[in-house]
Parts: sequence; structure tokens; C-alpha cells
Amino acid sequence: MSLDYIEALTNAHSLEALWDMHTACMADYGFDRLIYGYTNFRTDASLGSEDDFMVLSNHDRDYLDRFLGDGLYFSGPMMRWALNNTGACSWSWVAEQIENGRLSDHEMKVFRINAEMGVTAGYTISFPTISSRTKGAMAMTARRGMSQKDVDDIWERDGRFIELINNIAHLKILSLPYEYPKRALTKRQREVLEWVGDGKTIQDIATLIDRTPATVEKHLRLAREALDVETTAQALLKASFLHQIYKPESEA
Repeated sequence: MSLDYIEALTNAHSLEALWDMHTACMADYGFDRLIYGYTNFRTDASLGSEDDFMVLSNHDRDYLDRFLGDGLYFSGPMMRWALNNTGACSWSWVAEQIENGRLSDHEMKVFRINAEMGVTAGYTISFPTISSRTKGAMAMTARRGMSQKDVDDIWERDGRFIELINNIAHLKILSLPYEYPKRALTKRQREVLEWVGDGKTIQDIATLIDRTPATVEKHLRLAREALDVETTAQALLKASFLHQIYKPESEA
């Protein structure tokens, strides 16, 4: 099963197909609720704009409305661990922090809300990064009724493979197009940014798309506004990060 699943992951052609496949696989190991998060725009003080987060989850809507909608995620104890570490960590770490009085009031609030909503046992994987501005993690919640000891026993047996396929899923996710809310470009905006990226001038682009230079400037301005940046160079960089340009025509 392991080689077959790795092959299926690497051959996935859409984010939806990959996510459906991965959540089903993790459920087989007892992790029936996942949250995947990734940002390219982390700073020392924040994870960047919420509009630029990539978030995938199969948690129920009530939980997501509280954990994500109310901004509780930023004060989650395992979020602190994920931001400062790489690898996999049992949620028994949270119990250790509580026992030693190392959780803040905000973290204790998130812990209690999680307990109320059945998010009590699991594992978190913090993925390796090559830039201080990027961060990705997977929070895997165990099926209701499972204890943390149950989860740790599963990890003792299969944790190496589970961590491996989550890392592969993470890398594959980053290679697939994803439409960020409030960041999606129109076909024409993508086109003119792509031409800019190819080194074309405004006049060159106007000739190529059979429009006036003023129209090209308008599309670039709207692209900057959509991406919430000040310059076209910044728009090109951000659009590349967000997989919004150089997309196959069938996915545009």
C-alpha cells in the first residue's frame, strides 16, 4: 500500500483529488480530521495576511468557524510548537506544558475550547522550510473516543510512514494551483503579468494582446489591487508564490 499511495499522491492532478485521497488515508490511521496550513508571508510578528493563507480542512464547519474564524489558531499551543520546530510532535506535549505551567492564558483558552469540541488527541507535523518567511504544518486530530495513548501507540508503529506521506502531500500541495480568496486574478491580469515576467514592455504587451498601453496599465493596476501590493514587481512575485500565473490553460 505504501508505494501505491506515494505514487498516487505524486500523480494527483488537482488539489481536490489530492485532499480527498489524503484525508481518507489518514482516517484509516485514526486521524479523521485534518487542518493543513501554509503561508509564504510570515514575519517575526505574524503569519502575514489571513487572505494569503492556504488552509485545507475536513473539520466540521462549527469547529472551523471558531478555530479559524475567531482567530483561535494563532494562540493554539501546538501552533507555538509548530512555529518553533520541525518534525512531528505528539499532543501529549500540551499536557506536559500544562503540568509545568507553561501555557499562556490564551493558550489555555484554546485548549479548553478544543476539549469542548472533541479535539483532544492527535499529532502535529511541522514541515521543513528553506525560508524564514514560509511555514507549513498539518494538525491531525484523532477520532473521537481515542486517547492520546492510543494515538501514540499508532505513531510508535506507523509514525515514520505517516510523517513521510504527509511531507510528500505537503510538497505536492505546493505544486498545485490554489485560488486564494480575494487574490484570484482574471485571465487578462494573469496574462499581462506573465508577459511582464517574460521581460516585455508595456508597449510590447499592448501589441501582443492587441490592446492600448493604457489598457495594459489598467490590467496591471487591477492586478496590484487584487494582490494588495504597491508595485508590479511585487505583484509578479506574489502571484508566483500563490500559483496564480504560468498556469496551464485548462486550469486558468
